[in-house]
Amino acid sequence: MRSVDVLVLGAGITGISAALHLQGRGWNALVVDAQGPGEVSSRGNTGILERTGFLPLDVPSGAGEVLSSVLGRGPAMRIEARTLPALLKFLRLARQHTASPSVGRLARALAPLQSSAIGEHLAIARAASAFRFFRRTGWLKIYRSERGLASCEVERHFARIIGVPYEDCGAHDIARLEPDLVVRGAAGVFWPESQSVSSPGGVTKAYARFFRERGGEIASGDPSSLEPAWSGWQVRTARGMVAANHVVLALGADTLPLLARFGLSMPLAELCNRHRHFRAVSGVGLSRPVSDVDGGFLLTPMERGVRLVADRQLAPAGRPGDEEAGSPGFERAVERARALMPLGASVEDVPVVGRRVLTPDGLPAIGQVPGAAGLWLQLGSGSAGFALAPAMGRMLAELMSGDPVFVDPVPFAPARLLVG
Repeated sequence: MRSVDVLVLGAGITGISAALHLQGRGWNALVVDAQGPGEVSSRGNTGILERTGFLPLDVPSGAGEVLSSVLGRGPAMRIEARTLPALLKFLRLARQHTASPSVGRLARALAPLQSSAIGEHLAIARAASAFRFFRRTGWLKIYRSERGLASCEVERHFARIIGVPYEDCGAHDIARLEPDLVVRGAAGVFWPESQSVSSPGGVTKAYARFFRERGGEIASGDPSSLEPAWSGWQVRTARGMVAANHVVLALGADTLPLLARFGLSMPLAELCNRHRHFRAVSGVGLSRPVSDVDGGFLLTPMERGVRLVADRQLAPAGRPGDEEAGSPGFERAVERARALMPLGASVEDVPVVGRRVLTPDGLPAIGQVPGAAGLWLQLGSGSAGFALAPAMGRMLAELMSGDPVFVDPVPFAPARLLVG
């Protein structure tokens, strides 16, 4: 049986970023996944490197909001009635963390991780010849109601405290930034330090190529075959069993069955959404990601066309909704998006489903699993996973190497969430 220093299970942006940082510190890392790099969640997101995500994701809070989500009213996050019982614990914990004192603590914990994320991305992108994917055009959020605009005041409050610039926009300012949008009477907030990419999957694949060019290996294998071995851990790959003293679990919700073998569980949920690309219309352009907050959708320019992301659904981790089912909510978002901006024909026959793992406090779990020597976690960054992955990978590599950690690791420790 061959052996390496560390097995990284998961070839998405999270796993590849961790492998690159470990490799840079002298670890012989083997990435194992059943699919190729960037083939699942890493290619199905907004591709935004945000400088706005200071707060936990705004999940339904209180009986009224939960009922509205179950009934599918408005553009809010949707919950299927059959999954509600399994989500109650997550919702209860999430509500506790959105209380005022907790929000401030979480924002302060996340700020240094987020502030370093873009720089970590760009450093890897330059070395991996992936800089062409990146745009420094900011992120525009549009609000069509006073209530919608008021909903972002907490975000702007923490932006002022942390020192992240933003610009309040009227309809004239929005037209200056994006002349082809139809925004009568709307207001907006522009976040100039946010960046975005034209292909999240392309970025992940470029990072994976860079990892290989530096001597790393990515193997096809079955992460669920992980088991203890005399040398620490072992996993089955297409070329046989491979052993290592350390394992990094970067599998999203697929991490839960592996933890269950040790009698451990985590109160996680999944944020599922759908996206579809639309061909460009002659003479019409989009320069940056644009969120229509009251409309419940986001448009962003991608290599395949304009990507529409909509129909957010909260589901129990590992048990998402029916991907094959139709989505009236997504089709309504298409209609609203066409009213905002002319869109051509759709590229895909059906919308693509993407999944993101959420923790109830909104902070990712990064660190060692207590009582399981050599077993490390990196998951739960929610909709900011693509943006935060390189910074999370650096933090994990510093923890594993015994180096000084550039952020306080305590708020991110997996022990805070593990139940066993």
